[in-house]
Amino acid sequence: MNMPFSRPGAIDLSSLKRPAPQAPGRATAGGPPPGAAQGSAGSYSVEVDEQNFQSLLEASMSAPVVLVVYSPSRMPASAQLADDFSTLAGELEGRIAVGRVNVDAQPGIAQAMQVQALPLVAVVLQGRLQPLFQDAPPMSELRPLMGELLQQLAQQGMTGRHQPFATGAPSPEAEEPQADPRYAAADDALVSGDLDTAIAEYQKLVDANPADAEAALGLARAQLMKRTSDVDLTAARQAAAESPDDVDAQIMVADLDLLGGHVEDAFLRLIELVRRTSGDDRDRARVHLIEMFAVVGNDDPRVLKGRQSLANALF
Repeated sequence: MNMPFSRPGAIDLSSLKRPAPQAPGRATAGGPPPGAAQGSAGSYSVEVDEQNFQSLLEASMSAPVVLVVYSPSRMPASAQLADDFSTLAGELEGRIAVGRVNVDAQPGIAQAMQVQALPLVAVVLQGRLQPLFQDAPPMSELRPLMGELLQQLAQQGMTGRHQPFATGAPSPEAEEPQADPRYAAADDALVSGDLDTAIAEYQKLVDANPADAEAALGLARAQLMKRTSDVDLTAARQAAAESPDDVDAQIMVADLDLLGGHVEDAFLRLIELVRRTSGDDRDRARVHLIEMFAVVGNDDPRVLKGRQSLANALF
């Protein structure tokens, strides 16, 4: 199932001015920096204005940016939607950044985006804006909707993450650190969607240096994307529901959950599988779960919690 993009192509945003350069060393006195949401230091959500909008669009070159157009005065439900997306951005830990466009305060941006009704939710990918929907679904619907979007993007090789907004809209330099040339061939293949080449290139790096954690992580992620490519999410979930002890079916859904950003759900599915199986089936589930821990990162608090739960399931 594809995301419900309603209009193809980019919207002309050229009428919006670029932000004026700030004098070096100048600090903002009192309160949060320009464009930052109140109390949102270190968050992945930002209030959009004409000074930070261009930087936000540039940030979409490395990871998706979701724009939520709302009006607290005309439609309070749209303001709640903006708050829900801010919460969701934090849960996804940088896989999306959220730009909140208050049309009451920023009519110029709303005009440039050709906003005709409220609320409007759109996604910006590599500078191109695509509307997603024009209603205010509850959080219970937003989570799977964004998970599906991120899964589709990951299958296309777009797996970057944003840095938290510490000083307003992010700069491209903060988003993407200088690339190590050793990983260039593998990373380029991954971004272009050539998963077979990416796996081969990462494998070369791991073979040359088994202690190379970054190469091992890249290999694990590329293999994850390869396993889940061309998989129908609905059919996979139905198969897993019909056969709760089918290790292959459960592993596939866990992989899809992980790719969609539902890390704890993926871990819990395999932990429960370990708990109720035995022998080779149990060992396969355990080994795959440990591989998933490596994909997320061994220092991640969700991994630390998952390891403890796995130990409890085993013993």
